[in-house]
Amino acid sequence: MRDSSLALLTKGYAWLPDRRRRSGFAPVRTRLLGKPAIVLHGPEAVSFFYDEAHVLRRSALPEPVIDTLFGRGAVHTLDGEQHRARKALFVSLLKDRGRVASLARHAEEEWEGARSEWAGREEVVLFDEMSKVLTRAVCSWAGLPGEIGRDDALADDLVAMVDGFATAGPRHWRARRARDRQEDRLGRLISTYRSPEALEGAPDGSVLTSVASHRDDDGALLHVRTAAVELLNVIRPTVAVSWFLTFGAHAMHRWPSVRERLAAGDASYALAFAQEVRRFYPFAPFLGGLASADLRWQGEEIPAGTMVLLDVYGQNHDPELWEAPYVFSPERFVGREPGRDELIPQGGGEAESGHRCPGEDITLALLCALGPKLARLEYDVPEQDLRIPLRRVPTRPRSGFVMSGVQA
Repeated sequence: MRDSSLALLTKGYAWLPDRRRRSGFAPVRTRLLGKPAIVLHGPEAVSFFYDEAHVLRRSALPEPVIDTLFGRGAVHTLDGEQHRARKALFVSLLKDRGRVASLARHAEEEWEGARSEWAGREEVVLFDEMSKVLTRAVCSWAGLPGEIGRDDALADDLVAMVDGFATAGPRHWRARRARDRQEDRLGRLISTYRSPEALEGAPDGSVLTSVASHRDDDGALLHVRTAAVELLNVIRPTVAVSWFLTFGAHAMHRWPSVRERLAAGDASYALAFAQEVRRFYPFAPFLGGLASADLRWQGEEIPAGTMVLLDVYGQNHDPELWEAPYVFSPERFVGREPGRDELIPQGGGEAESGHRCPGEDITLALLCALGPKLARLEYDVPEQDLRIPLRRVPTRPRSGFVMSGVQA
């Protein structure tokens, strides 16, 4: 089998759906980064993929992804008891309803401050501004010192880490440098907060103190660098919601009726809108792991060590699961909660015990809080390039969604 790494880089999100069509929608076999790989698709495949008896993450993530997106020693690279002990930290921080609601309130406060400032500018690039709003909100919520959250260079670095994880060249090296800078910075902060005096004066139960004082399954504190990695793994994904909010603005511009209904303040519609943004617009093309043993899937033999790819983008646009999948329609989610392994923009399975992203609740809360505010914001959309290139991973509107004439 020919290696598909170059095809992935050149075709992006279209690579797997194209391979599946050409295979007659049978499981696709290929090679990726020199390893044999098989592609799985559909809700049953999600359940199979997230069973640790079948697929493991340890040693599965490519080095370039670890060095940009997740960080060395991150929870994403663990399995078994190590993973469960570390994951418990994230579940306690990111799935607690009170904490999630608090972060949404921080984001709303930062939005209001930013909106007043936008009104004095000729043009505003929404993507750039949302990254700053969310950086300030999540850092304040997490208990970080104010000067860190207010540093726009941090917002730029957090965006760079996400923007460079799936590419080679300048974007990739920019992401590596960004991670190194912020791991160093947060490592120094964590070292300071591990002193008894600092812990005594820190906000009780804050994200910062929770990460700084977390003990793994062996009872030991995290290494300072690892603690910095995990603190970034709370902050970075929150700022990545900038992609979804920009996609939301794109949807409102293309379908004005959606904007009108969202602006009306119906909470159930805001949640449906948030779910449809996550389904319709591309973010992760697929997820990967390694077969833990010799396996069998729908009659296909999967030798131990084979790379197993879960088709995320293809499943979220599968006509067998979604009526008119390439039509943006929040109505499909009004009064309907998607199945656990049906809508998988942030993975499938259970967040508490598996590898599903525990930040999913935060993503939905931020979209529900800021989506209606964006819908009610008065602005013009000047001529610009709003195309979303599927070859680029992760993608977004090329212009970043420029707004002019913003009204306070």
